[in-house]
Amino acid sequence: MKNPAVKVLALALFTALSSARADGLEALQEFVRDVKTGKASFTQTVSSPDGTRKKTSSGSFEFARPNQFRFAYTKPFEQLIVGDGQKVWLYDADLNQVSSRRMGEALGATPAALLAGGNLAKDFELKALPSAQGLDWVQATPRQRDGSVQHMRIAFKGRELAALELVDGFGQRSELKFSAVSSNPAFPADRFKFVMPAGADLIEQ
Repeated sequence: MKNPAVKVLALALFTALSSARADGLEALQEFVRDVKTGKASFTQTVSSPDGTRKKTSSGSFEFARPNQFRFAYTKPFEQLIVGDGQKVWLYDADLNQVSSRRMGEALGATPAALLAGGNLAKDFELKALPSAQGLDWVQATPRQRDGSVQHMRIAFKGRELAALELVDGFGQRSELKFSAVSSNPAFPADRFKFVMPAGADLIEQ
């Protein structure tokens, strides 16, 4: 006869894991449903497939659903990515060059789509993952496989956005860690309107 204590412990562990998984999915669902605007600081680390080469950058992120966002990189180089709901604009300050693409072509299965999109179930297969390092994780796999993204993972600490990880089609890994997160801040009406910098070259794709 099996030890009753072992059976109770196993049941407790199973229940704990199940609760953690539910919390991750619930946190993501609540994030999409309740957080209509948001802003945060971030640190991004990009690693080569073998993990030997890493590049770190930092900046700020702001969004308003659906599909309006600003990724403003400040270190080590200044870059700005703006989604205005119709187009995605990329500004490289060093080159003083702007490129733009239609939202439907540019957004795809990107972190911006996962964080600022309005209907995640349409674009991603969502799978709850076990909690790790005090965070509740959910895996998001693109429904349309174009080869650019294998999968993403998004993490919450309680109900607050904490991290996002992405593995691209070449096996390169990007990790974003968020801090100073603010939910539902008020933004000026023109916050997500891109204004061409003086003298910048424009490349439309």
